[in-house]
Amino acid sequence: MTDASLQFEIQPHSGVPIYRQIMDQVRALIASRRLPQGAMLPSIRQLATDLEVNMMTVSKAYARLEADGFLERVRGTGMRVRPQELLPSLAERQQELAPLVEPLVTRALQLGLTEPQLIASVRSHLKERQSWNKSPSTSRG
Repeated sequence: MTDASLQFEIQPHSGVPIYRQIMDQVRALIASRRLPQGAMLPSIRQLATDLEVNMMTVSKAYARLEADGFLERVRGTGMRVRPQELLPSLAERQQELAPLVEPLVTRALQLGLTEPQLIASVRSHLKERQSWNKSPSTSRG
């Protein structure tokens, strides 16, 4: 992935296995078309170094993505995104966020935040993330 805006964020204490976090993020990048057909992923060694995780963790994620039909191995080059026949629609991608949005809204209401205050908070985080995405480093979260 040569595009600096395609970054992984690993949260070691989230309870979700790191290989699964990598898989979920690659799938999301493919679904959003930010990782298009034919795009090369970083080598296992490079991604493991960037994320400060074991190479076997990245290898496991890549192998499962390959088995699931998202990636293909290019001998001597690495892994690239396979053509996807049916990418999720905007509505399907938004639906995937529902389980994450519900607790956010509930917590905002518990804290007594108004809708404009919640939206301002989300905008602030988006703005921060957009400037973060312009930096060349990869974050572990």
